[in-house]
Amino acid sequence: MKTTSIKTRNIIFGLLVVYFIVLNVCLMSCWRFWGYRPPVWSIAAFIITFGIMGVILAIQTVKLKGPLVQRIFFILTGISAAAVPVCAILHNVIYGLFFHGKGGEDEVVFFVLAVLVFPALFILGSLGGIISGITGRLRKKDIAC
Repeated sequence: MKTTSIKTRNIIFGLLVVYFIVLNVCLMSCWRFWGYRPPVWSIAAFIITFGIMGVILAIQTVKLKGPLVQRIFFILTGISAAAVPVCAILHNVIYGLFFHGKGGEDEVVFFVLAVLVFPALFILGSLGGIISGITGRLRKKDIAC
């Protein structure tokens, strides 16, 4: 059961990394360079799926035992993936309730969190998870030899 859960967590982690790359590279390059604007529903579906997979990754990691550093990186990746859509929604809700029609002011806290802080934490957590996974496998091979 434990190896199945670890494999599931690693698959979700890999899918999160792929989703992040697809969202940031493919969609933005289509938008800017080729003038193709993807439908809003497709971007929303990607972002909602990204957030749900982030929650699943964090929950799976909390349930599993393993190296502390690797668990911290996986939890950081999951929480930051889940926080991006939440902060984007909160930005729009707060702007609509308090700032819309008030002379061009804008709500920047949740916007900066959704666009800069949490994606940077996602990159940090995913790189740390990959590196700690690779070094953990190398240590197991050294012990076995």
